[in-house]
Amino acid sequence: MSRLALPLQTSDLSAFARALALQLQAKPAPGHLELLNMLARAGGFRNLQHLRAAAAAKSRLDAARTTAQTAAQTDHSLVERALRHFDEQGRLARWPSRRNLQILCLWALWPLFPLGSGLHERQVNALLAPAHGFGDPALLRRDMTGLGLLARSPDGTAYHRNRLAPPPEARALIHHVTTRRKGAAPVA
Repeated sequence: MSRLALPLQTSDLSAFARALALQLQAKPAPGHLELLNMLARAGGFRNLQHLRAAAAAKSRLDAARTTAQTAAQTDHSLVERALRHFDEQGRLARWPSRRNLQILCLWALWPLFPLGSGLHERQVNALLAPAHGFGDPALLRRDMTGLGLLARSPDGTAYHRNRLAPPPEARALIHHVTTRRKGAAPVA
């Protein structure tokens, strides 16, 4: 049987301890399940099953709220306009003229870089070259560095991917472009 992690929070630790102590005085050495029920009652629940049901309901509500917020906040028309600049293989076919689309398209290239490793300029260019079709990896590299998607060492010898949380539109575009890349036939 798998274990279920049940969070138990209390606003007043002293009252929790008193309630638990009263329950423990009433009986000699409780068993495992009895002790779990005592902890749940001391936390303000009827029993362990009530605590489990409350935790499961909170988890479902949190997941629904997060999904609804993300769906409501994502500008899908912007994602669709940015996706038009990528070909069927997930390559950036042309450089957008609008700055907001340029930034969004750079986010789609951001996952190509491994976390935690220092890459030389040639290695960065080698990662960017097959990901776009207009032959200017330097433009992409400089713009990604300028936006903070990549960090460059002070002496300019190493690039690192920054740990960032992409905005909702970027997450959606990354998903679509990654799907195209996975579905593309390998280049010989």
